[in-house]
Amino acid sequence: MNLSYPLKQRQMGKEGKHLPLFETKRAKGRIIYRLFSVSIFVGICVILAYRVNQISKPDEDGKWVWIGMLVAELWFGFCWLLTQALRWNLVYRYTFKDRLSKRYEDYDLPRVDIFVCTADPTIEPPKMVINTVLSVVAYDYPPGKLSVYLSDDGGSEITFYALLEASKFAKYWLPYCNKFGVEPTSPAAYFSSLPLIRDAKKASEFVTIKKLYEDMENCIEIATKLGQIPEDERSKHKGFSHWDSYSSRLDHDTILQILIDGIDPNSTDAAGCILRTLVYLAREKRPQHPHNFKAGAMNALIRVSSTISNGKIILNVDCDMYSNNSKSIRDALCFFMDEEKGHEIAYIQFAQAFEDITKNELYSDGYGGPIYGGTGCFNRRDILCGRKFNNKYKIEEKKENVVRRSVCELEEESKVLASCTYEKNTAWGKEKGLKYNCLVKDAATGLSIQFQGWKSVYFNPSRPAFIGLAPTTLLQTLVQQKGWCEGHFQLFLSKYSPAWFAHNKISLGLQLGYCCYGLWAPSCLPTLYYSIVPSLYLLKGIPLFPKILSPWFMPFAYVVIAKYTYSLAEFLHSGGTILGWWNDQRIWLYKRVCSYLFGFIDNIQNLLGFSESGFVITSKVADEHVLERYENEIMEFGSQSPMFTLLATHALLNLYSFFRVVKEVVVVGEGAARFCDKMFFQIVLCLVLILLNLPLYGGLFLMKDKGKMPASLIVKAVGFASLVCTCVALY
Repeated sequence: MNLSYPLKQRQMGKEGKHLPLFETKRAKGRIIYRLFSVSIFVGICVILAYRVNQISKPDEDGKWVWIGMLVAELWFGFCWLLTQALRWNLVYRYTFKDRLSKRYEDYDLPRVDIFVCTADPTIEPPKMVINTVLSVVAYDYPPGKLSVYLSDDGGSEITFYALLEASKFAKYWLPYCNKFGVEPTSPAAYFSSLPLIRDAKKASEFVTIKKLYEDMENCIEIATKLGQIPEDERSKHKGFSHWDSYSSRLDHDTILQILIDGIDPNSTDAAGCILRTLVYLAREKRPQHPHNFKAGAMNALIRVSSTISNGKIILNVDCDMYSNNSKSIRDALCFFMDEEKGHEIAYIQFAQAFEDITKNELYSDGYGGPIYGGTGCFNRRDILCGRKFNNKYKIEEKKENVVRRSVCELEEESKVLASCTYEKNTAWGKEKGLKYNCLVKDAATGLSIQFQGWKSVYFNPSRPAFIGLAPTTLLQTLVQQKGWCEGHFQLFLSKYSPAWFAHNKISLGLQLGYCCYGLWAPSCLPTLYYSIVPSLYLLKGIPLFPKILSPWFMPFAYVVIAKYTYSLAEFLHSGGTILGWWNDQRIWLYKRVCSYLFGFIDNIQNLLGFSESGFVITSKVADEHVLERYENEIMEFGSQSPMFTLLATHALLNLYSFFRVVKEVVVVGEGAARFCDKMFFQIVLCLVLILLNLPLYGGLFLMKDKGKMPASLIVKAVGFASLVCTCVALY
């Protein structure tokens, strides 16, 4: 199959020959933003000049603290410069799917393989998994060209049963989606949206399909609660026999079942149309062999799918991220199949969006993501398999010759490709497939592809292509962020670091962008310093910032006010709220003083050989009361975690410092104005930190339900904070 412009289409008239399939436009207001950035940069330089100029003036008590402030501000300025690489040249991309349809017939389109990955049925419910599968099965794409694979790294019989039930429901769901243009194509999301139906016939079909879905859902929920499959159901499909010799999720043979064979003319839906190929895979696992988590599962899928469908394009999605746009494949093909630029594009990363974000984004997880986010990404198969960049890729033509084999033959032939020993002494995980030995295997894989000269595209369509589930507790958010920052720092310190190995291999802007993510973890140290030391030095009456009437005060005031005013305006322009922006600042603080610190420490321990990095799956299941608090935008602190001890200690240090200052000002009386003039910036900084921590103080002292911070953590936090403040006051 040729992904470049077919020869017969090149003979078209001039009207259609040169029309691109996508367009890239530069963002408006770039000049204004650049001038604004230059002004911020000048302000930062003046602040640093102030620190250097005044470094000899503080007494011995404050000199080293002053130097610490200089180092912290140097780091913040450096990180701000890195972020400009992500903002300096903003672009927007638009696709022309109508041109794609006119230029290519269905038989000209490439095969597409879709990988859905799940790992644990207890925290990734099978009901949620099959909704994601059904959403991608229903893509607006030629049936014979689309195959869907579910990788079940938990090796769960319940998940297999859920997929089997979904394969039966798909026979009715696909005709319904095609007939009525359903969006989104996830049944759960569609039915929960309560679509307005006025047509009587359509209403009747809606009731029928919803009843079928509820029946399937009930069967899956009953099996999930019982923890086993009814015997009468087990006897209906040979696939269940694989669990007769099943030992555990970490010790079992390869389980491979082709539930729907899309090549078989008898595999049709209720409307008589060919169904899409649907495959279940639980790769072989043995305790003595490393399985490399999700990266290992993806690589097994790449090999297995090569013998079954061998799609030239691969889409991978997490099991909690359903398709929200049935035409997303065609969007991706507009980039891959563009005559002028398509030959150099290796992967398309779609923007991520989330459906369970509260109105004011309590945990601030609705925006952003790395260049290769690991889900919602379309890849060229041969590039994932190690194909080197060359300009001839554009003119190469390949034809797909599908050799008809029985399902049993395909299953047996493919099982060996998912064995736990297949990758031994091969390039898999190194030069082929997703990279191993890194927590952010997706970013590492994307970076290695770009090193070879391939390009990538970030695409954010007006209708989100994928909708996922965001963390519903603070601890989930912090743990997830810890894993990401640890992985990016791990990549930054590796021999393939974007800081040095990427030099002259990728553009400077892209290199700086990767460094921005790679330096998340060490940002914890200056953030902790800046959010603790100025508050503690209020107790000693030592100023660390210029007085209000000093000309040096102006650059500090300008940088802070300008930066955060722009941040607020940008947030509101993106559809957020003022309270949502405030929550965003809170999570920014919590991530840097907590998640990044733990990630930084774990990374250092890993480098020294004291520990190994581990992969943590974010739970997609929450207690009813936890969900209720989340929907009411009440933060959750009811878990035993050292992360909460650190956050509580940090918050109490600022609270104690502020109350001591208020007490001193009231006692001093006549000197209050002079004290406030001298310590104004420190007082404001301390007050802002207290306001950001108001929900945490509620979790410490006011909450009465299970969302309250455990008493043992409160005792530790109060003890640590009291000890630190006492030592500072005495010193």
